Amino acid sequence: MELLIVGLGSMGKRRARLLKGIDKNIALSGVDTAPSRREEAAALGVEGFGSIDAALAAKRFDGALVCTAPLTHAAIIRQLLEAGLPVFTELNLVSDGYAENMALAKEKGLPLFLSSTMLYRGETQYIKGRVDEFAKPVNYIYHIGQYLPDWHPWENYKNFFVGDARTGGVREIFGIDLPWLLDTFGPVKSLHAEKDKLSELEISYPDSVFVTLRHENGTKGMLAVDVVSPKAVRNFECFGEGLHLFWEGNPKSLYDFDHASGEKKAVNTYASVEHDARYSDNIVENAYVDELQNFLGVLAGREEARYSFEKDLETIRLIEAIEEA
Repeated sequence: MELLIVGLGSMGKRRARLLKGIDKNIALSGVDTAPSRREEAAALGVEGFGSIDAALAAKRFDGALVCTAPLTHAAIIRQLLEAGLPVFTELNLVSDGYAENMALAKEKGLPLFLSSTMLYRGETQYIKGRVDEFAKPVNYIYHIGQYLPDWHPWENYKNFFVGDARTGGVREIFGIDLPWLLDTFGPVKSLHAEKDKLSELEISYPDSVFVTLRHENGTKGMLAVDVVSPKAVRNFECFGEGLHLFWEGNPKSLYDFDHASGEKKAVNTYASVEHDARYSDNIVENAYVDELQNFLGVLAGREEARYSFEKDLETIRLIEAIEEA
């Protein structure tokens, strides 16, 4: 199998490294305008090209992964679909080109695979399973925060996409976490939002947002999202009469309260955990691997994608409603 990775920044190189770990026989090529990034990717066994056109002229590919900044995705996805390639794309965060690219993929009979890595976390799947099994009203409280300059310590936050209000850090957190919350608790029927600027960060959007979500099934969720927390934090709590779940974002911090013993019972959803030391402990590699395996399964025609552009349209509409509230 021959795959093309467009964009050889941190995510593009991560995808390359993990794909080689899944199957060392997968041949990888990559596109990036920066020679230094092509050189770094070459160490991972990725043949570099300076443009998509050059890559397509040189080789035939079985699929492509789009790992560039979100606002560039729509045009790149269209070019790859027009070339007859199934496409995996990182979070788009905006709906630019959605209608056209979904129609083009359907016309050509090509898979259009959208990343939503939190859906592949063992912890979120356990929470969803317990909530479904419980089948009674619940509420949840969820705080996700991380200091924006720490996201990419190797570059200034103003120099990559989180500096742009359309794809800012708060919006990206919503884009990452709302899909699994919607998958677990269902569609949202109403919301209330409060926004603030707590920091001196040079960004043109609020750095702290509190949202109350009322889901159609009656669940209430209180969601706090920020890019000012000095320590990366992901604190989740879900409770109802007979159910109490706790999660602090990493694989060792999921607990299910046992009322009979009066104790929190640790839940282990992973046999082993892969972690990149450059990132906070709530980012584990396992979910990225499972997501890529799902994409490979889709390419082979034996699996369905867990997420889609259609579902993401609903997520983006909800993000926009929060921003406008």
